[in-house]
Amino acid sequence: MSDSKLIDPFGRNIDYLRISVTDRCDFRCTYCMDEDVEFLPRRDILSLEEIVQIATAFTQLGTRKIRITGGEPLVRKNILQALEQIAKLPGLDELTITTNGSQLEKMGQDLFNAGVSRINVSLDTLKRERFAELTRRDKLDQVLRGIETVSALPFQQIKLNAVILGGHNDDEVEDLVRYALAHNADISFIEEMPLGVISHHDRAKVYISSDTLRERLSEHWQLSASERSTGGPSRYYDIAGERQQIGFISPHSHNFCSTCNRVRLTAEGRLLLCLGNEHSMDLKSIMRDNPNDDVLLRQSIIESLALKPEKHHFNLEEEPQILRFMSATGG
Repeated sequence: MSDSKLIDPFGRNIDYLRISVTDRCDFRCTYCMDEDVEFLPRRDILSLEEIVQIATAFTQLGTRKIRITGGEPLVRKNILQALEQIAKLPGLDELTITTNGSQLEKMGQDLFNAGVSRINVSLDTLKRERFAELTRRDKLDQVLRGIETVSALPFQQIKLNAVILGGHNDDEVEDLVRYALAHNADISFIEEMPLGVISHHDRAKVYISSDTLRERLSEHWQLSASERSTGGPSRYYDIAGERQQIGFISPHSHNFCSTCNRVRLTAEGRLLLCLGNEHSMDLKSIMRDNPNDDVLLRQSIIESLALKPEKHHFNLEEEPQILRFMSATGG
């Protein structure tokens, strides 16, 4: 079974699974969720045992990389036990986690011990008041201490992720790079995803393309396209004289769908075949209606790939077609 492959209708090998372990978060980032977001009842969320069961099925079908996301995954009770089980799955090359950083100071060593190899930390600003405005929480110092904690540990990679919004934090791009370099971290700049209806800003008016940011950064650092790939959507650039790299995730300006190797499992157990599409398969119902039927679970995952579209269709000028927030999708 470990030699099986998940191939979608367009010939893409799906070997990367992103798992949202919770829709809950201790922040309320303006581009991710509303201030008054309603979280799902516990009964609607996958148990950690169900999450491990699905991760096992995917690795048996050839998945080599699993990323744990949320909401904020580290607020999920007993998450470390689940991470340890997933990290030990035969055939899995890499277990990574995306976090807002709030729990890293106290959990960094435990994450390394559990087998997490890479950590992505969302960090959109280094200014306290702006951080409080963007996240609706005054916790910048806590996040920075967490980054210092994990950067001192032997993880394979620490990477910062920054969503850049014109007129909000675009004046900090260079400072964010300098901070990443000082903490042995890579950094990726992300064009905002048009998911969920928000009131904080007009997405079209704050949009800044990856090309614009790269040109700005080239005035300070010598950048050259890298051959490196981590299996995700980032396009990386080497920085002359530095070990770290700068990445760009560009769902608008440089559609990366042709090389998509990813599917997402939402916290409520829906296998989402595309970030910009509502087509999904309800794995939770399949599992709960057929307990311990791993053969059926694997077959359902294989059949779900028929739903994977060729590409997404994001349009900043229109109302979002996808009404779920990023917190419900899995970052």
